[in-house]
Formats: sequence, C-alpha cells, structure tokens
Amino acid sequence: MSTAPRLEHYLSRSGVTYDLMRHEPTATSMRTAKACEVPADMIAKAVVLKDRAGYMLAVLPASRHLSLRAVSEMLDEEIELAHEAEIERLFPDCARGAVPPLGAAYGMPMIVDETLANLSEIYFEAGDHETIVRMSGRDFRQLAGRARHGRICLQQ
Repeated sequence: MSTAPRLEHYLSRSGVTYDLMRHEPTATSMRTAKACEVPADMIAKAVVLKDRAGYMLAVLPASRHLSLRAVSEMLDEEIELAHEAEIERLFPDCARGAVPPLGAAYGMPMIVDETLANLSEIYFEAGDHETIVRMSGRDFRQLAGRARHGRICLQQ
C-alpha cells in the first residue's frame, strides 16, 4: 500500500510543503518512531471518536495515551471510541490502524492535544504502515485549522 489517495489529494491541494518517508512495516506508532529514528513525541497519531453528532479525530503524540474523560469534559458530552468497522468505512483508503491525523481530508472535525502545538516538525502516518509524512509544525497547525486544542492525554 502507499499514501492514502484522499490524504495525498488533500496535501497536494493544501499548498504546504511535506516529504514522504518510507520505512520498514510497523504495527504501532511507537514502532514507527523507532524505525524512523524520530522522537515519539513528534509523531502525531489519530484516534477516531464518536459522539451524538458523529465522528471526530483526536490527535495526540504517539508517546501518549488518550483520555476519553478529558475529551468528554472538554466537549461537555459523552465521547466513545469508534468501532473498527466504523473506522474502515470512514477511512476506506487507509490500512487498519494507519489513520492520518488530518480530519479535513476526510470531512471530520479534530481535537488536538496541546503538546503538539509548538513542535517545529511533525510526522504522521500516511494511511499505510510503511510511509510517514514529515512537515513543519507551522504547516500542520495551518492544516488543523479550527481544531480545538487542549489536554486530551492521560497525565504521566
């Protein structure tokens, strides 16, 4: 597999600069960080959530774990994880577990952990388990647009 077509189309139209980096196949974002020799704090991973209104992406560093409670409190409504079948339907051009953290490419709102806000460079899955996207933190913030930001990770 290669870069998800919807993501590739979105990035090519966005006007941002990015690089694609191939790596050995990995099953988790933490293993991707190791394979690419990139700090796990600089790899953004996406978790698909749902509420009464629909679906959203929570975006956080690969090194952290999502707090559903923190997201629910921030949005003032009950949030739950989307099921695998729902994720496959929402991201049909992505490999299982390789959802890119750019909701706009898939018409989905985002909530972004504040620890990603000041990164100079950011990396993320390109829709498969063998390719990551590298771009400046500034460009990622531009693509995140009106995403809400806050503390959505479990405290370490």
